Amino acid sequence: MTPVPAKTVPVDDVTLAYRESGSGYPVVFINGLASTMDMWNPPVLAKISEYFRVIIFDNRGTGYSNASDKLFFVPLLARDTATLMDTLGIPSAHILGLSMGASVAQELALSFPAKVNKLVLVAGECGGSESVRADKEIITKLMDKSGTMHEVANRMFSLLFPPSWLAAHDPINYCPVVYETTSKEIVARQVSAFLGWSGSFSRLGDIHSPTLVITGTDDVIMPPANSHIVSRRIPGAQLIEIPGAGHGLMYQFPDQFSDCVLAFLDR
Repeated sequence: MTPVPAKTVPVDDVTLAYRESGSGYPVVFINGLASTMDMWNPPVLAKISEYFRVIIFDNRGTGYSNASDKLFFVPLLARDTATLMDTLGIPSAHILGLSMGASVAQELALSFPAKVNKLVLVAGECGGSESVRADKEIITKLMDKSGTMHEVANRMFSLLFPPSWLAAHDPINYCPVVYETTSKEIVARQVSAFLGWSGSFSRLGDIHSPTLVITGTDDVIMPPANSHIVSRRIPGAQLIEIPGAGHGLMYQFPDQFSDCVLAFLDR
């Protein structure tokens, strides 16, 4: 099914594309590296939008959002999120950040604390020298875009999902159809921004929003040790580990994932 057409609004020196669903108190979702808003799992969006106004958007340069010559860096993406909220008339919201989006969400909570009610950090890290990086062969595989689209997809599936899960499931049946694209240049600029992020380790104690940290026990892209570090550093943070889940945990276990989020947000 083709997704609802995106709306666009000017934000800083670019135009950001976004979609909304549901009604009530807003929940803003922040994408991971090189991801677009149509990569969010539709069953997850549908379940959470039964209780909340869900806003998803494309970070600058990705999908239907354009880019400028301005250097990409994680705090800029956090400022984009804050400005988007202002433009949409949202003074505060619950914030859910996935992977690199969790880094952006941390910067948002630190730089614009009044905008963040509750904070959900999914498969994230604190950045800097304190973070636990994936094995080199995983990173090499992640960056390898050679071969046919089928070969690239299968490589990605092998990283997103544990072998035991893949042996019993066809990931095509669990992942959404993706209509949006992101250029190699933008991916490279995002990678540079993410790897160049000095991190939040020493500042995490300054996050006072109620925080839920979610990770999969079998995540090889963002090792779960990172979520342990983040949850220990944020005062009162709650940590949930989903057994057998990889980096693609919201595709593997959409109901469990949504229920964890909804219970924390107190639907």
